[in-house]
Amino acid sequence: MAKTLAQKIIDSHAVEKNDRECALRIDQTLTQDATGTMAYLEFEAIGIERVRTELSVSYVDHNTLQSGFENADDHRFLQDVARKYGIWFSRPGNGICHQVHLERFAAPGKTLLGSDSHTPTAGGIGMLAIGAGGLDVASAMAGMPFSIPRPEVVGVILKNRLGEWVSAKDVILELLRRLTVKGGVGRIFEYAGDGVKTLSVPERATITNMGAELGATTSIFPSDGVTRAFLAAQGRRESWKACAADKGAVYDETVEIDLAAIEPLAACPHSPDNVSPVRELAGRPVDQVLIGSCTNSSLKDLMLVAAVLEGRKIHPDVSLAIAPGSRQVLSMLAQNGALAHIIGAGARILETACGPCIGMGQAPRTGAVSVRTFNRNFHGRSGTASAGVFLASPETAVACALTGRVTDPRELGKCPAIRLPGKFAIDDSLIIPPAADGSRVEVTRGPNIKPLPRRGPMEDSLELTVLLKLEDNVTTDDIMPAGAKILPLRSNIDAISRYVFSGIDPDFASRARDAGPGCILARDNYGQGSSREHAALAPMHLGIKAVFARSFARIHRSNLINFGILPVTVSAEAYAALGKGERVSLTGIRAAIDGKAGLKAQDLEKGTDLDCSLGVSDREREILKQGGLLNFIKSTVGG
Repeated sequence: MAKTLAQKIIDSHAVEKNDRECALRIDQTLTQDATGTMAYLEFEAIGIERVRTELSVSYVDHNTLQSGFENADDHRFLQDVARKYGIWFSRPGNGICHQVHLERFAAPGKTLLGSDSHTPTAGGIGMLAIGAGGLDVASAMAGMPFSIPRPEVVGVILKNRLGEWVSAKDVILELLRRLTVKGGVGRIFEYAGDGVKTLSVPERATITNMGAELGATTSIFPSDGVTRAFLAAQGRRESWKACAADKGAVYDETVEIDLAAIEPLAACPHSPDNVSPVRELAGRPVDQVLIGSCTNSSLKDLMLVAAVLEGRKIHPDVSLAIAPGSRQVLSMLAQNGALAHIIGAGARILETACGPCIGMGQAPRTGAVSVRTFNRNFHGRSGTASAGVFLASPETAVACALTGRVTDPRELGKCPAIRLPGKFAIDDSLIIPPAADGSRVEVTRGPNIKPLPRRGPMEDSLELTVLLKLEDNVTTDDIMPAGAKILPLRSNIDAISRYVFSGIDPDFASRARDAGPGCILARDNYGQGSSREHAALAPMHLGIKAVFARSFARIHRSNLINFGILPVTVSAEAYAALGKGERVSLTGIRAAIDGKAGLKAQDLEKGTDLDCSLGVSDREREILKQGGLLNFIKSTVGG
């Protein structure tokens, strides 16, 4: 039977398959420092001496702003843990994890699990790359398979080629415009068609990167001659192999995109799927332009920006800042003279890191319009709640920087032609290999690195207070904000938990502590966005025992289960019946987890039953009964 590429990789890595889930062997893992410290504390708690993957890499790219001791302490902890347990360590300044991994480690046909929602970036090279919570990554490093719900595979058929000034960013924005941020839940997006060969690996990676904004499990391109040329230029020809869907493979659904028909697009505030043609937005003043992030910081992206800026000056009312995605990119821009064009135009050069994409600096002024080549524009994520953030391609962003207003880049005349080099500059001196004998490595722990909170076994009955009632598409940024103030507390759950839902309800944490066992009520797609498990771990620490929602985002639902929080699906009627401050009882929890009976929920204020369910797999049942994944792992994995 002809198979899709995703099916072929899943089948070759399947440890177990059933009607509900696929358990996959994981070849590679990656972590970044916003999620990595907790992931490695969890790995230590499992109690094995060495990682059991083919390759694991720890990156420092999120919290590089060292305004206090906390980030620097975590960086040292991460470096020591990597040396001790068999993990490669990418030092601060080496670049964004997804960009560096694509350059130096990603391999077609392999599986990659990363504690970052944009891990599917590596799908641009033909890898089945999936984002997950840190505890899932820790368990994969311990040699356990990673389970995903059996996905649908959507074939995205690309035709023709992109026109001038139109880029891969516009392709994924078009898909978001059509399908919305909920359109990819439970799905893998597999790209095929004659248009694939017209896209470089960095362009493919831009598309797979922002597949995360669709809610997709992952996205993947075939590995072909374009992939081989990219890997050869990186000095990694031996990593290449051809990977593609079988001829005649049947997809669960297909979407056709005529690349030649796409025009420059932008996602308007405050959601990646609020997409409009740039020409319809043209003319509004722009205060800030930021070019970078794991979506659009490749050499190809920044060479194009440099070519447009050559001999020009940015508009006097615009602040333009550019963050190369890796040390390799920055070095090559410097060597070929492109960096001089960027600096000469008046741009500010930022560190090779995530930076403003996660609210680490470059917050715009009050009420500003900020055009960014990033992947998310959630309300307040920029650091300025009143700012309006637009997501656009590097082509559109640089046009806005030059004119001081939203500008269709096609107004700039002929688009420069950019060719990738036949050989990239390779310097892996900031990637530190693990120690041959980890037993001799002492791990340094700063005072902000606290023990991991634990939960006991699942209760059979609970009485809960509804602490918040929320609408659709609640993000992990809403639940557990990021930014320069909060992220340094990531390894101290008691401290970071004080900021849970702080952007929505500043008193939430104190109310939750005082209320005793509590729950959250929401509508569809609860927990979209980042993979940060702190959005489950910190609420668990505050006493949250359940989340009642119409539907959940994949990664966050897994994180809730991993930390012993019940993901309860409620009907529209049950959602409407409950209000903030009301009490809910849950009885027969363990029988419901076992699938022996339905979950019994009652509105204690009205004395009425609530229509809800707890749909979990066999594996999830065992995790929930034990009160979370770490308890389950310790009972499963030997030293």
